Amino acid sequence: MAKPGAQRGPRSPLVIDIARLGRRPGSMNTLQETVPAPRRMGVEVIGIAEGAPLELDLTLQSVSEGVLVTGTVSAPTEGECSRCLTPIESDLEIDITELFAYPGSETAATTEDDEVGHVVDDTIDLEQTIVDAVGLLLPFSPLCTEDCPGLCPDCGTPLATAGADHHHDKIDPRWAKLASMRPPEDAE
Repeated sequence: MAKPGAQRGPRSPLVIDIARLGRRPGSMNTLQETVPAPRRMGVEVIGIAEGAPLELDLTLQSVSEGVLVTGTVSAPTEGECSRCLTPIESDLEIDITELFAYPGSETAATTEDDEVGHVVDDTIDLEQTIVDAVGLLLPFSPLCTEDCPGLCPDCGTPLATAGADHHHDKIDPRWAKLASMRPPEDAE
């Protein structure tokens, strides 16, 4: 449940109104709320789906240069194993520590726009902070198990469920013509 001074903005569930926080260093509010993910976040094979619940447990603290946001964001992830394409679901917990600079502050004047977040019209937007953290935490090639054997290269069957006797008789393409000349085994 959100406390006064930490209300969601109308643009996105991750735009937080900080007007009631004030600019006096040391002022603090907490935000404990569940909001839908405004878009898919993650890498191609695994991520947080659009609309998935993001559990925000954050502290917003006014400091001399801006608003310091600390806490955690938890969300379910979904994707597929990069070896066998089995669906994967798990939970992700992101630790957030981000400074959002006040307009006209020394921090805003001495940093690039993409290095630090900014307070805009008494709001902060956590979306890019969360997207960046998710991208760093999720594996580039997720696996259903650490020892996933993948798919059979010949037929595409998941090797984990295919059994130990799963194999395909392969004939070297250079000898394939000779194999067709051999009499069938039934004729012998």
